[in-house]
Amino acid sequence: MIEHILMVHNYYQSHAPSGEDIAFQEDEKLLRSKGHKVTIFTRHNDEINQLSSLKKLALLYQVSWSRQSYSRLEQLIKQNKPDIAHIHNTFPLISPSIYYVLKKYNIPIVQVIHNYRLFCASGIFYRKNSICEKCLEHGNIFAIIYGCYRNSRIQTLPLVFMQKTHEFLKTWIKQIDMFIALTDFSRQKLILGGLPEDRIAIKPNFFSYLPEPYYKHEDYAIFLGRLTVEKGILTLMKAWKNLKDIHIKIVGDGILKNEVISATKENPAIEFLGFRPNEECIELLKKSMFMVMPSEWYEGFPMTIREAFACGKPVVASRLGAMAEIINDGATGLLFDTGNPNDLASKVRWLVEHKDFAISMGKSARLEFEAKYTAEKNYEILMEIYKKAYDISKSKS
Repeated sequence: MIEHILMVHNYYQSHAPSGEDIAFQEDEKLLRSKGHKVTIFTRHNDEINQLSSLKKLALLYQVSWSRQSYSRLEQLIKQNKPDIAHIHNTFPLISPSIYYVLKKYNIPIVQVIHNYRLFCASGIFYRKNSICEKCLEHGNIFAIIYGCYRNSRIQTLPLVFMQKTHEFLKTWIKQIDMFIALTDFSRQKLILGGLPEDRIAIKPNFFSYLPEPYYKHEDYAIFLGRLTVEKGILTLMKAWKNLKDIHIKIVGDGILKNEVISATKENPAIEFLGFRPNEECIELLKKSMFMVMPSEWYEGFPMTIREAFACGKPVVASRLGAMAEIINDGATGLLFDTGNPNDLASKVRWLVEHKDFAISMGKSARLEFEAKYTAEKNYEILMEIYKKAYDISKSKS
């Protein structure tokens, strides 16, 4: 019986929270609600802001092996003696060193793969406004050539060093017992990257809050997300040049904020609300006709799609990666050609002109949510993954 879980996560910057942070918190909440003892080991990227310039420079090379994380976690293991470790993100402060201290004490390891950083320095297979898999196909020297991490060769170098070091040590294969992919699309990429097929399970993100579906709506579409190129916000604004009679609310923040504000001045159909708390986002989503997700990278498992489905709203999304897998085109939403504003505008126009069909798709989306993305369903999947990881780990001992 697996009763005591050690959960590990490296939080992102507090001014730029990630869906990974939310997924970690929801897993913790779910396990505690089921009576498990949960011990937490976390670090936070806000720590970096307190470091001197010299220590920040040293940090670039600690992404491969953090002695501090190793020793802190070892102390925690000795004090708490967990049955299994459930790891979300280790980059950049925690580092892969923790796999080795966990195995020193024969603790089974489950690693969630939220992005593609094991093979791609940027983590998203996206470069110069388009999909890029060169490092997956030909080796990660290209990441250094292009400076894929934060457009900096200097900052990319230690990340590639981390990848190559642990590829040489076979860390991912030897130390980790089970991997969690969020979609089958992601799973196939991990297999291409060399991870063992029989040790990659699929567990999507779930939504612990169960809102009442709302099949009526006010006359607006909604975008929820970061205002960045890879999220497709520029494609959305181009599409709305042909949709000036259809109101859209844009909720979020990011480096393209000023471009969005400029668009609102040129097009009164675009309303910019900026960042909003999650509770307010859910209410805005419930009252919308549908959600628009024009992402131009593969995505992991977008939190906003499960939220839209939970609220009974269809999604108009790019025909790409996780989105094309999660959304049943014509049943729970509509897919458009990635990066094509004309096709996006066409799909939005069709949905607005067929409101009854949009409501029907929203009801199908809610049924999809209830079948796949509730906390109860997710817990069943997670317990099966834990059991497999435990059995694999014990067979190695």
